[in-house]
Amino acid sequence: MVQNSKIIVTGAAGFIGSYMVGYLNRKGYNNIIIVDDFSDWKKKSNYKNKRIADFVERDRFIEWIYHEPFRIDFVFHLGARTDTTEFDYSVHEKWNVEYSKKIWDYCTEKKVPLIYASSAATYGNGELGYKDDHDIIGQLKPLNPYGVSKNEFDKWVLEQADNQPPFWAGLKFFNVYGPNEYHKGRMASVIFHSFNQVKDTGKVKLFRSHKPGYKDGEQLRDFIHVDDVAAIMYWMMEVVSRESGSHLTSGIYNVGTGKARTFKDLVKAIFTSLHLKPEIEFIDTPEDIREKYQYFTEADMNKLRSAGYDKKFFSLEEGVDGYVKDFLLAHKYY
Repeated sequence: MVQNSKIIVTGAAGFIGSYMVGYLNRKGYNNIIIVDDFSDWKKKSNYKNKRIADFVERDRFIEWIYHEPFRIDFVFHLGARTDTTEFDYSVHEKWNVEYSKKIWDYCTEKKVPLIYASSAATYGNGELGYKDDHDIIGQLKPLNPYGVSKNEFDKWVLEQADNQPPFWAGLKFFNVYGPNEYHKGRMASVIFHSFNQVKDTGKVKLFRSHKPGYKDGEQLRDFIHVDDVAAIMYWMMEVVSRESGSHLTSGIYNVGTGKARTFKDLVKAIFTSLHLKPEIEFIDTPEDIREKYQYFTEADMNKLRSAGYDKKFFSLEEGVDGYVKDFLLAHKYY
């Protein structure tokens, strides 16, 4: 894709969205239109130093996009209501389902390639495994309204056989961590919270296990650095623009490392980065999320690899070390 291409990134004031804008800037793409709710001052630092062509408030974006005379070359729809502790489904339905349908319809009508954010939360307890197989999506049982909304959109997308953009990919993000999540509060990564606990108290509190077969702190997640997430999305965009030389096809893809690691591993990596001896305390998982808590996630990455993506992912230790030393210690943004 040529570097003056017009690219839209929704959720661009947020964590993954703002990182993606920065990643595109570093690849020479500056003609980027960013979409978000820009009223949250805590997010401003995520995008204030980015090279951006225009800002559009999310509430007027759908109307705006249909009235703009220029052609859009690619859409990264990364905006969503991501709070897994928000149990009012109507909130998730508005932003994660209905809003996403409108973007899909625009991309279909105008023939614009689309990448959108799905989530590993769609897999629920993992009864059906973590394989990005279209055939199981209708059978998945997410554990919270956020996961339900993401799965409902995935299901709707798969019903649109005759109503599709020229290329589309729904990416099931696993546990993403890295720069630009300072604003996220409770929903920031465990790495972010653990780092701050170490700086404040010298120790980290982890959730106690409330499930037989799992020791305290040995709950498992597939942690993926946001740079790997951005690299996958960028690769897809470039492959689509070339229209050859890859087995990449439209569909829903896992975005993880393919290797689950324990929370204890994660915390030890933080202490190692800070040259400190690990000090871990275990606390009860909060009642409001205890019954909805995932004890294991691990992405099956065969589909993406078979499509031609061959870049090595950051190991947990590599990713944590870079995040801590290059960003968290200095409170820097990407």
